[in-house]
Amino acid sequence: MTTPPHLTGNYAPVADELTTLDLPCTGTIPEELTGWYLRNGPNPHAAASKHWFLGDGMVHGVRIEGGRAVSYRNRWVRTSTFTDGARGIDEQGRRDFTAGVANTHVIRHAGRTFALVESSFPCELTADLDTLGPHDFDGKLTTAMTAHPKTCPVTGELHFFGYDFFEPYLTYHRADAAGTLELSRQIEVPAATMHHDFALTANHVVFMDLPVVFDLPTAMTGAGMPFRWNDDYQARLGILRRDDPHGDVRWFAIEPCYVFHTLNAHEEDGRIVLHAMRYRSMWRTDSRDFDEGATLWRWTIDLATGAVREDQLDDRIAEFPRIDDRLAGLNARHGHVSVSDGGTGALLRYDLHTGSSTAHTFGPGRLPAEASFAPADETPGGAGYLMSYVYDSAEDRSDLVILDATDLAAAPVATIHLPRRIPYGFHGNWLPDH
Repeated sequence: MTTPPHLTGNYAPVADELTTLDLPCTGTIPEELTGWYLRNGPNPHAAASKHWFLGDGMVHGVRIEGGRAVSYRNRWVRTSTFTDGARGIDEQGRRDFTAGVANTHVIRHAGRTFALVESSFPCELTADLDTLGPHDFDGKLTTAMTAHPKTCPVTGELHFFGYDFFEPYLTYHRADAAGTLELSRQIEVPAATMHHDFALTANHVVFMDLPVVFDLPTAMTGAGMPFRWNDDYQARLGILRRDDPHGDVRWFAIEPCYVFHTLNAHEEDGRIVLHAMRYRSMWRTDSRDFDEGATLWRWTIDLATGAVREDQLDDRIAEFPRIDDRLAGLNARHGHVSVSDGGTGALLRYDLHTGSSTAHTFGPGRLPAEASFAPADETPGGAGYLMSYVYDSAEDRSDLVILDATDLAAAPVATIHLPRRIPYGFHGNWLPDH
């Protein structure tokens, strides 16, 4: 039997958990960085899964203190799916949101660290990446939680949603800065579409209802992801006022597309400006079909006239967009994406005000993952670093590379050499101690 691509090369899982101290480093780790760099991704413990998106979650972390790379550790997220084979459906046929693979993101909110996947409750981890278990906000959360929540930098609120195969298809949630779930409301959509991400502005929430729709025949086969492209489904953006969270959602039709990841959104002269990585289509016949790849686009929604302008800003295929998260929902000038053409990887830094960009190329066979922004000072949008795991295919190993975000083309500030390769994965964060 042929091994599927998502289980070969650097997609293949690693077989064990390590704790390694005092990592070697080339260059100088900035003294102002004290904390954990964590990144989550699929790592099926049985070394088999039906789709890249479905492997058991494993968090890889590097601890940095005082200019030193103190340790590396990797741990599986021990959900009930991992430990007991729970499938997310209980004995009465109801959804069990305590089960899942928790393989997509890792965030911190209100002092808690969570591993996230969009089909389940968040799963809480200790500082050492041990699993504490599912978190349901003291019983108030009754849906799954997106893997892409947004933290408002002004209020500290955590905004998120849950989507499902059954009605209600989409539910919006908001937790306060202390971690108390304050709001849950249904968002009316006509079908069970795959809502992977959304956006936040200072005064609005932006939902993306796009034509990748739950497909029962595919679900019944158990092969891959149970969604398919639907040419008859109208792609649209939904706008909800944050100060009227139970009010009507305004929907704006857009050209057919799919978006896994938004870069950011903000408000400007009565308009909402959304930047995201746009696929022309995907999953028409198979959930491994990602069309030709994603490129950076901008949607400008005029709230007075209802007009929507759609602009492609670059033709380079890229993914994993990130900003300085202290500017989430505000007019962030710079955004960063990861590029891999299969042979040479790069990180791009876009100036969203001027349209220019700067690249850092890692060289043949060196491919970066998502790059998280680590601030160097207290000024949002100011100096900082991009941190990314970079896989070296020639040596079959990985490094944690730290780049100066304001001088991206320069040589790395530091390259921390890791004791093993880090399989390709999804999302993570720099979590400073303070």
